[in-house]
Amino acid sequence: MDFKDYYQVLGVSPDASAKEIKQAYRKLARQHHPDVNPGDKTAEERFKEINEAYQALADPEQRKKYDAMRADYKQWQARGGRPQDFDRSRWSAGPGDSAHVKYGTTVEDFQDLFGDDNPFSDFFTSTFGRAQRGRAGRAASPSRGHDLEQEVEITLEEAYHGTTRILKIGERRIEARIPPGVDTGSQVRLAGQSSPGRNGGEPGDIYLVIRVLPHPVFEREGIDLYTDIDVDIYTAALGGEVRVPTLTGSVMLKIPPHTQAGRSFRLRGKGMPKQGYPDNKGDLYARVRLILPEPLTEREERAFRELAAARQSVQART
Repeated sequence: MDFKDYYQVLGVSPDASAKEIKQAYRKLARQHHPDVNPGDKTAEERFKEINEAYQALADPEQRKKYDAMRADYKQWQARGGRPQDFDRSRWSAGPGDSAHVKYGTTVEDFQDLFGDDNPFSDFFTSTFGRAQRGRAGRAASPSRGHDLEQEVEITLEEAYHGTTRILKIGERRIEARIPPGVDTGSQVRLAGQSSPGRNGGEPGDIYLVIRVLPHPVFEREGIDLYTDIDVDIYTAALGGEVRVPTLTGSVMLKIPPHTQAGRSFRLRGKGMPKQGYPDNKGDLYARVRLILPEPLTEREERAFRELAAARQSVQART
């Protein structure tokens, strides 16, 4: 029986925290979940493998036992032992042992999804014991359906105004509304839209994990936006107006005389809305980027030379 490296399955280090293990599991589970990959047997087997690894490592007692066995196995390998000859008998589950599977996707979830009597591998079962469904002689209690995460990419404009997405979950099509103000990492809950509960339990939820795509004009920090504006040297020196883009259309910005490159102007209320409070908006900061006229005429070049000479003369006298 092949040894299973559960840390490798989840893509985490052996010293990973419980939080890191959970994050890795949730990311992989939503990627390979059968509802997201209907009819894909490869994704189905990968999902089972991911869940088994999480069941083994999420329970502190099972993880402690597994770590000790894994250390023994690594020492065996270092001494040149063949993997198939490794003696696991000292780590085998006893006759009365049963695996703890209260984390992630349980036995009941797997039986609902795949109809498996025992969804765990021989390696898992021989190490921790067989996972039991309910208790003998007692009716199963209501159980809530499992939750599902789905990553959704949106543009900055969609994050500003709010948008919708059509999700295909198994055979169902769901119209999901994404509110204004979401940012990368935000979660939007679709209550009761995931798997149905068992024995009268409530259905699970779908959580949309938002990723806002980079924008060619604006940078975002929280609810504030930043952009660069081109200002010609004449306007910077003498003052004037320039057009500034915003997510709701361009506005005119007054530039005072003697404006230096890199100076920022704050446009109140022209940033992103705050999630849950769409009328509460951040600010837009416009940063000045000086540009030369292109191309320069002969007259302009002469004027610049005269100005440069005059500046040198002033500097020489000070």
